[in-house]
Amino acid sequence: MPTVSAHVALTLAEHIDAVFGVMGNGNAYFLDALERQTSAEFTAVRHEQGAVVAADAHHRASGRIAAATSTYGAGFTNTLTALAESVQAHIPLVLVVGDEPTSGPRPWDVDQIALASAVGARTYTVGRADAAATTIIAIEHALTYRVPVVLAIPYDVAALEAGPVPPAPAPRIPAPVHPKGEFAEGMLDDIALALRDAERPFLLAGRGAWLAGAGDALGTLAEATGALTASTALGRGVFPAVEYDLGVTGGFGAEGAMELVRQADVAVVFGASLNQFTMRFGELFSPGTRVFQVDVAPAATHAHVGGFVRGDARVVAEDLVGRLSTASAVHSFGSDERHVASTATEDGVSAARSESVHGRWRESVNIEAARAHEPGDDLAPDGRLDPRSAARRIADLLPADRVVVSDGGHFIGWANMYWPVSSPDRMMMIGTAFQAIGQGWPSVVGATRARPESTIVLTSGDGGGLMAIADLESAVRASRGHGCAVIWNDAAYGAEVHLYGLKGLAEDPMRIPQVDFAAFAAAVGAEGVVVQTLEDLDRLATWTAQPADQRRFLLLDLRISSTVIAPYQQEIIRVNS
Repeated sequence: MPTVSAHVALTLAEHIDAVFGVMGNGNAYFLDALERQTSAEFTAVRHEQGAVVAADAHHRASGRIAAATSTYGAGFTNTLTALAESVQAHIPLVLVVGDEPTSGPRPWDVDQIALASAVGARTYTVGRADAAATTIIAIEHALTYRVPVVLAIPYDVAALEAGPVPPAPAPRIPAPVHPKGEFAEGMLDDIALALRDAERPFLLAGRGAWLAGAGDALGTLAEATGALTASTALGRGVFPAVEYDLGVTGGFGAEGAMELVRQADVAVVFGASLNQFTMRFGELFSPGTRVFQVDVAPAATHAHVGGFVRGDARVVAEDLVGRLSTASAVHSFGSDERHVASTATEDGVSAARSESVHGRWRESVNIEAARAHEPGDDLAPDGRLDPRSAARRIADLLPADRVVVSDGGHFIGWANMYWPVSSPDRMMMIGTAFQAIGQGWPSVVGATRARPESTIVLTSGDGGGLMAIADLESAVRASRGHGCAVIWNDAAYGAEVHLYGLKGLAEDPMRIPQVDFAAFAAAVGAEGVVVQTLEDLDRLATWTAQPADQRRFLLLDLRISSTVIAPYQQEIIRVNS
């Protein structure tokens, strides 16, 4: 007869096809049932934190919920940093863990429910009679609230026979949020009127807009209003018309592009929380910019927002396009009073837009020049690589079909600034929501399982790379010829050197002895290349040209200078000085 653990595994596998973890006493029966009785794919990692990270990355790369698993006690506590990151980043996943027996804790048990709660994760504990139903409830909770959920199997329950697995309903998926009420209707009219009359309209979109599937609607809205566009770091690529897009706002943005944003007279923000980094610590918009926000949050999330609508980004963008189309038939646009013809395209966009003020701003500025970043020098004054020139060269050599996963640290500026991607699910920063490092290697595992045909590119520092070095083996094993890693090796914890070293604090704790990551790569069957000049990157060119089934995982150990400070870090230094 099926056990309680089998009930969990079989029910979970109906809705989740990827599970990552480390086997131990507490989840052995669960993994046995998963392997023997389901079609779900289990991928082993070498540290329990990596299980949660991989499940997190899998969702970010695919949009599909995944699961992680660990044993109780020390196995569970090893997951907490990654669990906190997923909570902060609003990533739905299920962490299946062993737990203390129903008879009470043993000397090596801890209060796992309290620990999960402390980082913001809800725990559901299965019993002999309700394991399948509880599993569905856990999945539904994760999807509804966009958070990780812990699904606990008590040790003395795991192997109990539980009878046939009962049928369970599919988890419910929340419906899009539609604006409701007179206030929302009035605010939508205000936004449409502001966009209609704006001389320099600007649209900003975040990850929420991508999750809502708002890309096409936002593209139509930008075309209808002649707006320049940009995205947050987690929303890059959401606007379809790249020729009018300024790239990423905040510290990852080019200075020329950010100057254009400050010229906007009306800005509408879709699905972005407007955190301090996106907002350049309050300096993204000029004081005269009218800022509106559309989000599923209960209220506006920044003091600069002058008008707020609670709603799904796609629903609201489509609504605004409709209001603008209707208004174009009966209103004049701008101070010159020139009438806009009522004829419209299939998208509801006025065919006579060229006669109005709309489109003038974005067509009069040099957007390509505005979004250009500093090219850098071949070598920095200290003789080590300039990370800017290295980043530009790597961007030229990487495969177009790539997914970039980023660890946390000072180096995050280089990939975010110099490596363009086509959509938000192709650039993910795991660790930054919780300000954590050391989650890069297992991110490769989850992204690979989500997108097995794409090239997965890890960008990591030497500090974070060493912290999670056990899962270098997992990354190599999972991705093989479809994976490569760029280690920005400055022999330091760069962010601390730039922030606290400049304040005169002792730098010895901030420095790392020069580590040979290429040798680490060779030890686990990958190819490692020490990169000290731009010419050394030629190996990436030949690697990219090879068929994936004929190449090994490639690790580029970039010996970069610690004297070149990323622009976003310069902002942080300025704010903290």
